[in-house]
Amino acid sequence: MKKIISITLTIVLISFIGFKLYSNKKEINANNKVADKGDVTVAVNTSKVKKGTSTNSFSLLGTVAPDQAVDIKAETAGKVEKIYIDLGDELKRGAVVARIDNRLLSIAASNAKQRLDDAKQNYERYKNLFEGGAATQAQYDQFKLSYENAQNQYAEAKRQLDKSVVTAPFSGVITKKSIDEGAYVNIGGSVARLIDVKHLKVELSVAEKDVYNLKKGDQVTISTSVFPGVTYAGEITFISPQGDDAHNYPVEIAFDNKATNTLKAGTYVNVQFSIASGVEVLQIPRSALIGSIQSAKTYLVKDGVAYLKDITVGRDNGEYLEVVNGLQAGDEVVVTGQINLSDKTKVEVIN
Repeated sequence: MKKIISITLTIVLISFIGFKLYSNKKEINANNKVADKGDVTVAVNTSKVKKGTSTNSFSLLGTVAPDQAVDIKAETAGKVEKIYIDLGDELKRGAVVARIDNRLLSIAASNAKQRLDDAKQNYERYKNLFEGGAATQAQYDQFKLSYENAQNQYAEAKRQLDKSVVTAPFSGVITKKSIDEGAYVNIGGSVARLIDVKHLKVELSVAEKDVYNLKKGDQVTISTSVFPGVTYAGEITFISPQGDDAHNYPVEIAFDNKATNTLKAGTYVNVQFSIASGVEVLQIPRSALIGSIQSAKTYLVKDGVAYLKDITVGRDNGEYLEVVNGLQAGDEVVVTGQINLSDKTKVEVIN
């Protein structure tokens, strides 16, 4: 009898637990049940489908180079008396880089100046005599020629003296010192290397199929992984009229560096070209896209209801996508709030 009672109580207990679990499941399901879409209104932002000009975009990888880079060379020979620069110095155009021993040049210039003064005095005296009839034409011409030669000789002596002071030909940064104080430098010997990194350029090779759509003055966008999200505005300054054997054409792009996020010469950059074709197309913001470009969809809003719409997407122009099929100009598409939508959900536009 005790065994029967024990078995009976066990069965009753199991039945009670099962009933309780079933009741709890029904309650959970009831709480999790999504309300009828007809009873829910979702707030969204929308944008109109608009007409725009088709743009062919492509990008190429290039390397930044300084707009100007030069080896500053000595224009006179001699011992280097003083070096005024260090690596990394920023110089203004005309800043003194080095000074070469100029004692002999200074003496030569002083002698040339003395000869010029003498020649000028003789020329003026014989000019007065000639005008007064006391000197011949030949005498006047001789002293006039001597004076002109003395002017030329002094100008050249002074020019040679000025060359003993080596200056920066443009504003830039010193990247190399080629000689030290006390060393002897020959004419044409390198003193330092100067580059301009405030103004930069990118040299690229552009394929034949693309280069014919480019023109001098076109604007491009330059970016680099070194500074994510930062862009630099560039301009095409040169397109070669001759390509290589692979039908690629050299193109040069100039752009200004930035005071912050300053690029160094030699950095890899990505150059984005956008070429307007003149063909009118429909465009939607990229944020309106649902799914991938290959199986593109968007939410089309009509009379306060969002309909999930299949579309065909053409070119990707970055911020905008071209729409080939599925929408019309003026249609209203959802750009934010899609995560809360399904087909035929009621929406409230809060633009």
